[in-house]
Amino acid sequence: MSDSRVPAAQPAAEGAVSDPRPSAPSTSPSAWGRTFAALQYPNYRLWFTGQLVSLVGTWMQTTAQGFLVFELTRSPAYLGYVGFAAGAPSLLLMLFGGVIADRVPRRNLLVITQTTMMVLAFILAGLTFTKVVQPWHIILLALALGTANAFDAPAGQAFVLELVDRKSLTNAIALNGSLGNLATVVGPTVAGLTYAAFGAAWCFTLNGVSFIAVIVALLLMRLPPRPLTAAAQSPLAQLKEGLRYLLAHPLLRTLLAAPAVAVLFVAIYGILLPAWAVEVLHGDATVNGLLQSARGAGSLIGALLIASLAHLGQRGRWLTLGTFWYPALILVFALTRTLPLSMAALVGVGLGGMMVYNMANALVQSQVSDEFRGRVMSVYSLIMFGGMPLGSLWAGTAAHFLGAPLTLTLGAGVALACAAAFWFLAPQLRRLS
Repeated sequence: MSDSRVPAAQPAAEGAVSDPRPSAPSTSPSAWGRTFAALQYPNYRLWFTGQLVSLVGTWMQTTAQGFLVFELTRSPAYLGYVGFAAGAPSLLLMLFGGVIADRVPRRNLLVITQTTMMVLAFILAGLTFTKVVQPWHIILLALALGTANAFDAPAGQAFVLELVDRKSLTNAIALNGSLGNLATVVGPTVAGLTYAAFGAAWCFTLNGVSFIAVIVALLLMRLPPRPLTAAAQSPLAQLKEGLRYLLAHPLLRTLLAAPAVAVLFVAIYGILLPAWAVEVLHGDATVNGLLQSARGAGSLIGALLIASLAHLGQRGRWLTLGTFWYPALILVFALTRTLPLSMAALVGVGLGGMMVYNMANALVQSQVSDEFRGRVMSVYSLIMFGGMPLGSLWAGTAAHFLGAPLTLTLGAGVALACAAAFWFLAPQLRRLS
C-alpha cells in the first residue's frame, strides 16, 4: 500500500452508509435472550450461519482424514505427523497473520483464506476418488491448509468485534465456540456414516462445498468502517511493536499461558481418537465418528453454558476451574475401555475444554487495546494452532511406544501440575470478572 493513511474497510454493497452495521435491539432479560444475545446483530447472524455450515464440513474432513491416514499406515505416529504438518505453518506465519489482520480489511482476507481452503478440500477429494491418494499427499495438503489457516485464524478472532458491540463480545465469543462444537457433534457423526457408506472422498467433497456458505455470508455483510494500522511501518516492525505490547502486560501473558498448557498436554487426545477407536475399543470409522461427536456434545454444552452466564462475570473463576476439570476428565477417559463410558468421559472433556479456551479468549479480548487486537489474537491463535503440531508430534510418538492410554495419562498429569501452579502463583486470574 503506497499511502500510509490506509483507508477503512469498504462496505459490502454499493452505496452503503459510513457505519452500516445495524444496532441490536435491547438485550432480552430472559435466559434465552441472554444466551443468544449476539444473534440480534444481522452481521453476526450471517457469520454464525455460514460458519456453522462450513465447520460441519471441516469436521467431516478432519474425522475422515484421520481415519484414512490410519487405514493407510496403521500407525498412531503418522497421525501425529499429519497433525504436525497441519499446524507447523502456524509456528512460522501466525504472528505475521496478525499483522496482516491489522493492516487490511479482515473480511477480504477471510474470503481469500476460505476460498483457498475450499480448493484444497476439492484437491484431496479428487486424489481420493481416483484412488491415488498416499500419506505424503495428505501431509502436503495439511501443510498447505495450515498455511491458509495461519492467516485465517487471527483475522477471524479479531473480526468478531466488527460484527457486534463490545458489550456483546463475550457472548459472541461463547457462541462462536458453540457453533464450532455443534459442528463437532454433527460433522464427525455424518463423516463416520458417510465414510462407511460411500468412502472418504465424499467427506472431502462435502467439506469443499460447505465453504461456499461462509464465503457468501462474508460477501453479504454490511460492515462499519474500521481504521487500519498505518502501513508506513514494515510488517516486522509492527510485529515487534505488538510483541512489546504483550510483554508489557503480565496479565495478558498469564491468560495466554493457560490455553497453551491445555493445547500442548490435554488437547492431544483429539489426534489419538482414531487409534483409540480401533486399538482400544476395537471399532471402525463409525466408532471414531461417535467419539468425536461425544466430545463435541460436551463442548457445545460448555459453550452454551458460558454464553448464558456471560452477563454474571466471574470469568476468571471459570477459567481456573477449567484448568483442573479438563485434564482430570482426560484421566477418566484414559481408564475407559467401553464405548458408552468413553463417550460419557469425552462429554466431560469437551465441557472442560470450553471452560479454558472460551474464557481465555474472552478475557484476552477484554484486556487488549483495539489497536493491537489483531496482533495479540495472532499470539492466541499461534498457541491454539501452533501448539497443536508440537502436541501432536510428541503425543503421536509417545503413543507409538507407550500406547494411547499411558500417553494421555502423562499429558493430563503435567496439565494438572500446571493448574496447581496457576492457583498458587497467579491468584489474580480468579478475581477477573
